[in-house]
Amino acid sequence: MQFCAYRDRSHKEVEEKLNKMNMIPAAQEQIIIQLMQEDFLNEERFARSFVRGKFRIKKWGKIKIKQELKFREISSPIIKIALTEIEQEKYNATLYELAKKKLDLLKEPDSFKKKRKLADFLLRKGYESNLVYEVVNELLE
Repeated sequence: MQFCAYRDRSHKEVEEKLNKMNMIPAAQEQIIIQLMQEDFLNEERFARSFVRGKFRIKKWGKIKIKQELKFREISSPIIKIALTEIEQEKYNATLYELAKKKLDLLKEPDSFKKKRKLADFLLRKGYESNLVYEVVNELLE
């Protein structure tokens, strides 16, 4: 309970923690059920806070967040619900801000290479390619 009370956890994290403690599968299952009943373990709440945190703090895009949630074995419907935590206006503004900051740091004289480096950076951050190229073309026109 302490492990889950510290911050929201996914089922996978709790299972891994219980495996490290060498618990038998029956005990693991019982503990997970109890944690869910007492609302210490809530997959949707975890996904929502994960999305908010990664977007606000690390400025990740939806693609990267979605991949990370899938890696943590969160179901697609829950991922879809969690991604609604990101407002489209803030998402676009954050993408534009990130692009501007990176552009100021790029010391590339060739405009084609500069565009490519900027686009690659934003794509690695997990933003959708259509939005990335829209912003890159707007900034480097």
